[in-house]
Amino acid sequence: MLIRPTINDPMTSSCCGPRPGANDAPDIDADDLARMCKALGHPARVRLLRHLADYGDCYFGKLTDVLPLAASTISQHVTILKEAGLIEGASDDKRVCYCVNKERLAQLKQAIGLL
Repeated sequence: MLIRPTINDPMTSSCCGPRPGANDAPDIDADDLARMCKALGHPARVRLLRHLADYGDCYFGKLTDVLPLAASTISQHVTILKEAGLIEGASDDKRVCYCVNKERLAQLKQAIGLL
């Protein structure tokens, strides 16, 4: 993996050398990283993830209010995001709560930062 430091990066040991800690592998492997990136490969899923991240706490509203898509289409997008571990969902008898998996999103950010 090639690390390209920026000129103003305080973590850069030299203009061409790796940053300290750059070889520290995140808690995800290449297949897992690819699964998360693929989950973010559709604008609707990016919008859903952004909405849930902006909302902060568990979102109990209808996701059809977030995107102008059929409920079945949104359900497919949610399933992909859940399988990638980027969002979580819990349900009771009457409603479903969706929220961002903050730890998983942090892992994604860390892994992307190492590219």
